[in-house]
Amino acid sequence: MNVYLKNIIRFCIIILLQVLILNNINLRWWNEPSGFPVFIPYVYPVFILLLPFETPVWALLLIGFGLGATVDTFMNTAGMHACATVLIAYLRTNVLSALLPRNLSDYDNQQPSIKSMGWMPFLTYSAFLFVIHDFTYFTIELWNLSNIGFLLLKVLASTVTSMLFIIVYLLLFTRQTSSRV
Repeated sequence: MNVYLKNIIRFCIIILLQVLILNNINLRWWNEPSGFPVFIPYVYPVFILLLPFETPVWALLLIGFGLGATVDTFMNTAGMHACATVLIAYLRTNVLSALLPRNLSDYDNQQPSIKSMGWMPFLTYSAFLFVIHDFTYFTIELWNLSNIGFLLLKVLASTVTSMLFIIVYLLLFTRQTSSRV
C-alpha cells in the first residue's frame, strides 16, 4: 500500500478514535470524588510519532498543526492541541537522533516502530514526547503554575494512560516478527 494512502487512513482512524470514543471517556484513577483530576487520554499524537523517519521537519510541523487543529475543532479548544502537537513534531527528529544508534537517513522507507527500534527505545521515544505534549497542553489549559502538583498529577495520569493505549495499539496493529530458533 502506498505510504501516503496508509497515513491518510491512519490519520482518519486515529482522529475518529480520539473524537468519537476517547473524548467521551472521563477517567479517574480511583473512586475518590475529590482530589484527583478527571482527564481524557490523548492518543492522537501517535500519528506524528509513527510518520516515516525521512519526513522533513517542515512537513512534520505542517502535519502536526493540521492534526492539532483538527482535534481542536472537534473539542473547541482554540489551538491548545495544535500548539502541543506542533511542539512534539518539532522535537521528534532530535529525540529520534538521540535514541537511535545510526543516522536517521540510514533507515530508508521505515517508520519508528517496535520492529525498527526495539521495545525500550520506542517506548522511551513515545513516553518522552507524550510527556512533552501533555505538559504543554495541560499548562495551557490550566494557564498557571500555582498548583504545580495538580498539573504534574494530571500529566502523569494522562501520559501513563495514553501509553497503555499505545501499547495495546502496537500489539494489535503491528506485525510481530517471528523468532526462529
